[in-house]
Amino acid sequence: MTDRAPNLRRVDPVNPGSAVAGTGRTERGGGENPGPAADGTATEANDEWLTVGQVAEACGISVRTLHHWDQIGIAQPSGRTHADYRLYSAEDVARIQRVLVYRELEIPLAAIAELLDDREQDSAGHLLRQRELLNKRISRLQEIVSAVDLMLEEDMDMQPRTAKEQAEVFGKQWEAEAEERWGESDAWRQSRERSARLSGSDWERIKQQGDTLNAQLGAAVAEGVEPGSEHANALVERHRAMVSDFYDCTHAMQVLLGRMYIQDPRFTATYEAVQPGLAQWLTTAIDANALAKGVDPDTAQWG
Repeated sequence: MTDRAPNLRRVDPVNPGSAVAGTGRTERGGGENPGPAADGTATEANDEWLTVGQVAEACGISVRTLHHWDQIGIAQPSGRTHADYRLYSAEDVARIQRVLVYRELEIPLAAIAELLDDREQDSAGHLLRQRELLNKRISRLQEIVSAVDLMLEEDMDMQPRTAKEQAEVFGKQWEAEAEERWGESDAWRQSRERSARLSGSDWERIKQQGDTLNAQLGAAVAEGVEPGSEHANALVERHRAMVSDFYDCTHAMQVLLGRMYIQDPRFTATYEAVQPGLAQWLTTAIDANALAKGVDPDTAQWG
């Protein structure tokens, strides 16, 4: 996430004073505002461009974050002064603001880069996609608030819940969406049948196994384990085995689940809370393992 709450107002590089409290900042925090010429370099001030300090202040992020985004290529300035200071155009700032919205949705930077570099999507397309994702997140958060309210009410009534009942407090919030997406599939039928047979102790066991596996997946990312390695493949197979507690999960189906982990902000947030970068790592590791098993991730089909 960004360093502080981002400012998503549209920034006007032609009149930076309307968006920031001061002018004349440079990367080191002082001096005049050098603007670039058409070739991206300059020796004179030009108020059609913003310095990194002005962009940071206007957008509510740190200079260090902007430096990092420049280094990894996700949001690079179009201009440089002869002294090699970064200078941002209106288009550069618009891209930064799109990055900020996707980060608020807890989408990893690697996935954001792919979204922004999609040549089939124009600026309006990005905004429409972000609006849709934000609405979905708002809806999901409202469902979670309702679930927490239910738990609070039951706690105040001093009514203890079994492990299965505890799981269902949040599980039922997902059920309608899952049925709409997979209700006609064999996987959905198997999941309903197998879930109905699980006891409270079964749910406890599954939760403990899931927590243990997630911790080990997070540790693999932290230790730099390469997707496709023997260790990574073993973890991926354990993940597939856990999914298969509910329905028969093929390698192709697991690939599609992996796609969902980086495309659905809710799943991404769950894995990112365990270890930053885990959602993307797990998706890549699933693809590598499937390929080793003779399944082409690019053509994987459900079922």
